[in-house]
Amino acid sequence: MSSDFGHRIALDRIRDGDRVDLVADDRERAAIAERLGLRSLERLEAHVRLARDGVAVRSRGRLRASLEQSCVATGEPVAEHVDEPFEIVFVPEPREDADEEIELASKDCDIVFYDGAAIDLGAAIADTLALDMDPYPRSAGAEAALKEAGILTEEQAGPFAALAKLRKGRDGS
Repeated sequence: MSSDFGHRIALDRIRDGDRVDLVADDRERAAIAERLGLRSLERLEAHVRLARDGVAVRSRGRLRASLEQSCVATGEPVAEHVDEPFEIVFVPEPREDADEEIELASKDCDIVFYDGAAIDLGAAIADTLALDMDPYPRSAGAEAALKEAGILTEEQAGPFAALAKLRKGRDGS
C-alpha cells in the first residue's frame, strides 16, 4: 500500500460507529495523481464508518473524487467523477511462520492486511480510487482515432462479425 494519502488510525482508538472524514490536501492529491498516472486529481474525499469485529476492522463509506485522465487513444484529457460506496475490511497480516493458507472469496476482494497496531485508512482509500476509475478512458475523438489507426471496434472484431463475413462470402454478396 502506498503512503501518499497515509492516515493511520491506532486500533485501540477505533470504536464501533466511529465516523472518519478524510479529505486529501494539495500535496496528497498530487502524489496520488502521479502514482496513478493521472493528469490531475482535483478532489478526493471519503466519509467512513468504522466497526470492530475482534481483530478485524470494517470500514464502510463513500468515496468521491474529481480527476482527469488521458484518453487511451488520443491522449486528450478525459474528466471523470467518482462517487462510489465501498467496504474495506482490515485484518491482521498473516504470520510468516503460519502454514495456514488464506483463501479469499469474491466477497472478500476488499480485504487489506495491517501489521502492528494501526490501520492505514488513507492508503486503502487511495487504492480504492485506483480500482474505481475508468481503466480505459476515451475522449470524444477516440473512436475516429482508433478507426484511422486501423483498430477494429468490438463489433467488427467479435465472433458475430466473423460469422457475418462467412455468410456474406457463402451467399456471394
